[in-house]
Amino acid sequence: MPNSDNPNLHGPHVVTLVYDGLCTFEFGVAYEIFGLPRPEMGENWYRFSACAIEEGLLRAAGGLTAQVDHGLEVIADADLIVVPGWRGIGTPVPAPLIAQLQAASRRGVRVMSLCSGVAVLAAAGLLAGRKATTHWRYVDSIAARYPDISVDADVLYVDEDKVLTAAGSAAAIDLCLHVVRRDFGPDAANSVARRLVVPPHREGGQAQYIETPVLRQREGARLGPLLEWMRERLQEDQPISALAARADMSVRTFQRRFEATTGMAPGEWLLSERLRRARDLLEKQTAISLDDVAVASGFGSLATMRHHFRERLAVSPSDYRKRFAVLKAVPGKARSGFPSGTA
Repeated sequence: MPNSDNPNLHGPHVVTLVYDGLCTFEFGVAYEIFGLPRPEMGENWYRFSACAIEEGLLRAAGGLTAQVDHGLEVIADADLIVVPGWRGIGTPVPAPLIAQLQAASRRGVRVMSLCSGVAVLAAAGLLAGRKATTHWRYVDSIAARYPDISVDADVLYVDEDKVLTAAGSAAAIDLCLHVVRRDFGPDAANSVARRLVVPPHREGGQAQYIETPVLRQREGARLGPLLEWMRERLQEDQPISALAARADMSVRTFQRRFEATTGMAPGEWLLSERLRRARDLLEKQTAISLDDVAVASGFGSLATMRHHFRERLAVSPSDYRKRFAVLKAVPGKARSGFPSGTA
């Protein structure tokens, strides 16, 4: 396919912008997830190209310089455009880039910003009337400059189908993995996450925690078996008094040590585990009804599960299944077993 740096691949073409003052971390995240050779994923994996929005040798953060093979013309072949953190929230965005992004958006191309890259999408008018996020440092500035954007500082990323935005720099990883999940399913995203040595899902906002926290050694040895016992009984009521008795502690001591060990209160930890169980069932057990998923994951009812999905994940269980369920019989799958093309 034209204008791709991956001639043996036939999947979605990811074009990542490069500019003078490039934020190297966000660019590196995009390359690591979409551009790194992954022969195990088959020939329908992503193609990747870097796109210089300016001519000549470009400076990058960390004292680096970059010389890029492609210019704005490569955007014409893009399926996904990635905008790394921009060089300044108030720094003007070149008119030719704005025109290219607007034209790509009209063609239905997905456009994604990482961290302060939201400034580019905002300047191009692609976020008008939409929800978006960015690093907490820039939330007020973006909201003041663009009052028609609903800026949410309490999420890791926002997926508005064709326009996606990530919060702080590390959330770039979360959003890119989310895109992999949309395009190729949870097994592919989990595989990429393992190579990155990061969790495939994270919950919460920018003060996020790892889904399965590493237990502190001293308390982990004592509470580890109890946590496994709790995981095996997510369908059951687990009152804190009974958990404390099982740990042979007073309720007050148990609460303090549980939170010190996991980073969460017992009720919050149980909710996190039930959400994880429900997501796993929705992704991999497509024949199970939503009511049965709610029972099996410990929510008891679909209404309760739906409430927590909307509160924590900003999506309903049925929409989550549609977006992330592994498709069993999709024509044209890659030899890796993942569906070809974009979602």
